[in-house]
Amino acid sequence: MTKPFARLRARRSGIALLAGFALLAGGAGIPSADAGTGKGVRQPVIEGPALDSDGCARIEKKLPTLADWPKVKSRIKQNPADERRIAKILAGMTTAEKIGQMTQPEIGAITPEEVKQYGIGSVLNGGGSWPGRDKHAAPKAWLDLADAYWQASVTTRTKIPVIWGIDAVHGNNNVYGATVFPHNIGLGAAHDPCLVRDIGSATAEQIRATGQDWAFAPTLAVVRDDRWGRTYEGFSEDPRITRAYGYEVVNGLQGRNAHRVDEDGVIATAKHFIGDGGTIRGTDQGVNPSSEAEMINVHGQGYYGALAAGAQTVMVSFNSWTNADLGINQGKLHGSKYAINDILKQKVGFDGVVVSDWNGIGQVAGCTNSSCAQAINAGLDVVMVPNDWKAFIANTLAQVAGGEIPMSRIDDAVTRILRVKLRAGVFSAPKPSARDMAGSARALDARKLAREAVRESQVLLKNNNRVLPLAANSKVLVVGKSADSMQNQTGGWTLTWQGTGNTNADFPNGTTILGGLRETLGEADVTFSETGDGVDPAAYDAVIAVIGETPYAEGVGDLGRRSLEAAKLYPGDLAVLDKVSGKGTPVVTVYVTGRPLWVNKELNRSDAFVAAWLPGTEGGGVADLLVRSSHRSSGYTGKLSYSWPKSACQTPLNPGDEGYDPLFPLGYGLHYGQSGSVGVLDETAPELGCGSSGGGGNATEDLEIFNRTDVPPYKSLIGSAENWGGTEIGVDGQAAHSEINVVPSDVNVQQDGLKATWTGSGPAQFYMQNPAGGTDQRGYLNADGALVFDTIVHQAPAARTVISVHCVYPCFSEVVATSLFAGLPIGSKATVKIPIACFATGALDLEVINTPFLVYTEGAFSASFANVRWVPQAAKDADAKKCTDLT
Repeated sequence: MTKPFARLRARRSGIALLAGFALLAGGAGIPSADAGTGKGVRQPVIEGPALDSDGCARIEKKLPTLADWPKVKSRIKQNPADERRIAKILAGMTTAEKIGQMTQPEIGAITPEEVKQYGIGSVLNGGGSWPGRDKHAAPKAWLDLADAYWQASVTTRTKIPVIWGIDAVHGNNNVYGATVFPHNIGLGAAHDPCLVRDIGSATAEQIRATGQDWAFAPTLAVVRDDRWGRTYEGFSEDPRITRAYGYEVVNGLQGRNAHRVDEDGVIATAKHFIGDGGTIRGTDQGVNPSSEAEMINVHGQGYYGALAAGAQTVMVSFNSWTNADLGINQGKLHGSKYAINDILKQKVGFDGVVVSDWNGIGQVAGCTNSSCAQAINAGLDVVMVPNDWKAFIANTLAQVAGGEIPMSRIDDAVTRILRVKLRAGVFSAPKPSARDMAGSARALDARKLAREAVRESQVLLKNNNRVLPLAANSKVLVVGKSADSMQNQTGGWTLTWQGTGNTNADFPNGTTILGGLRETLGEADVTFSETGDGVDPAAYDAVIAVIGETPYAEGVGDLGRRSLEAAKLYPGDLAVLDKVSGKGTPVVTVYVTGRPLWVNKELNRSDAFVAAWLPGTEGGGVADLLVRSSHRSSGYTGKLSYSWPKSACQTPLNPGDEGYDPLFPLGYGLHYGQSGSVGVLDETAPELGCGSSGGGGNATEDLEIFNRTDVPPYKSLIGSAENWGGTEIGVDGQAAHSEINVVPSDVNVQQDGLKATWTGSGPAQFYMQNPAGGTDQRGYLNADGALVFDTIVHQAPAARTVISVHCVYPCFSEVVATSLFAGLPIGSKATVKIPIACFATGALDLEVINTPFLVYTEGAFSASFANVRWVPQAAKDADAKKCTDLT
């Protein structure tokens, strides 16, 4: 049985078409002052939404203010027969079998034989993880592994089937050959809940084609600060859109059965609970300082929609929830009993599975990746422990035996796991390869729907002189790095975790934007010059510049203290526009991006400007709108679901904020017949980013140097006699000389660090440097700053080891760190803080710092380094090193 999807109907668009979710039992009109207390108010109750004429959720014109966390009525109700069966199974299970059900390893770290031996309940594959480590693994390879895990699980004593979770966040994006849809930020601009329901349905079929049961989607973040590297995973900064979309994505993934997941659906995951989009400065996994009222009425809205539709799992967020001024100190949410148990399970009434994120328990104070009684007691049911799962099982068994974790908590977790497995039909389903859609090439191919989604999601921001649409017989010059780049147009979470390392050949069933233009206009009328060199724009009817962001995912994509200025992030784009603009030929810019950026300079050089977001594998959908082609499209209908900044440091930027004054507001978007009123825009931008005075003032924000990856302008390098000039560490996190080698490493989270190993065969250094030269960092000395980094020592130094800061060699200063590293425990993470003043006592010129971090030694040594930064005020921390100890 196959559920219908991709009904290519005429769709509505625009903010004006907004209506409401049903709110029962006293939600509207209750003041928010008592939020979270429940005192003197009746708890609101939320169920399914009001529907539009096409049967999909309508987006509310206004959400009522809730005074407390609402009870959410799920479409999927408890089945008494299921509950009796669960109780019977549970009564016959050993403690080890129960904990096995709670444990989720990564496929690269567990064999089918171990699934059977330990009675594992679920497995996952991370982004960039494939069967046999083969990026081009065929559906059969995925199904073979799924079958092996399934067969192992049903031959255990309990015969409880294992389930497999996968990050299918814009289609089944880990799988070679699968259609990849636009990222959520683009879908939000479509303002079309029916569209996301169809995409959810198509994604479920893609997942079943490769044998998985569980999608780690949808992301329901309501994004407050676009510096966050996961901005594109959120549908909107507007909770109204997120709530309606949350409902319909779950409908698409799980189906609309009133009692269980449809037989051709997959388990959905509402993530990340809660407030991941509201951290300070958009820092991934950072601190959300929201009041409880804001958590309820902004960050909670997507969950009300998803849970009303019957979402069976909820993933906890990496972020903390802390605001000392408001008396909120939940810390890391993986350890918050108040958030997980008291709010989500008790108040909201969620009866499914709560799953942790990747090694999320290790971030809870006092815990490690393999041991965290606090997180389990807080309410986690399934714990994602990709690699350390054997130690986790042993530790949890000991914690239950010692009374640290009550058996009632274990039984609650396993009850929920069994409930979801019964509702998902896995107890009665055959092996994955024998299920509906298994191995189906048609299921992986959803190009028609994806192309429609691309057309609906684009937003026309500028159209001076009504340049667009171009005539069907136009002769065009196409320029820009993203015109013929499947990697750039698909973005992060595509085949690889960060979306990097891909080529067009990795997408055999996709079309680049250039390919779409050639298809639409004909090969002879499309000339491509990526850099714009050697061509005369005057010879063409129009220039189409396809530029924008390059791929990134969580952490790596954070902008930190940098501004939103696109020209600083991607100067090559402005250089291309400078070559083709002002030559008498209209310039149409197609901007491929995961967030709104400050693009005043780019807008000024463009006659028309289209926000194409991250359109996925169907670049032809972009071409459909650029060229007049009435049989394909009626034109641009997308409207911004994120406000667009007027200045480079204008973030956060949300309606209702004091002084809200964007360049283009939420809901903005032109149609073909509109030119807008975009004149010449101010191009003034801060030289050093946002929040730092540079010069001789006081720095106020961190100078990030390495945060999961190099933070521009800094690059990581190694140097030795083999090449003292420096060998840059590649995008794969690797580099090697005979004296030193570097590979990726886990320090705080997955692959957030670099592991440097000095072989002892000669002197060598590992360092981070701005290749353009020095910058003024006196403000960090003035602000009592410190060089701060996280490290794990794997082998203590065998010879004198120094940490130094350079002001363009031979200008430098160093401190001796031999005892520092030798004194750290082997194999455990530590955070080191060295006052900038310790370096300033040497021959260091802080006005021209080009190498803010360097480790040099002449003997054997091995350590991982992560999260390298200069932090104002950190020199005054109690755990900061004394300069006298570093001589």
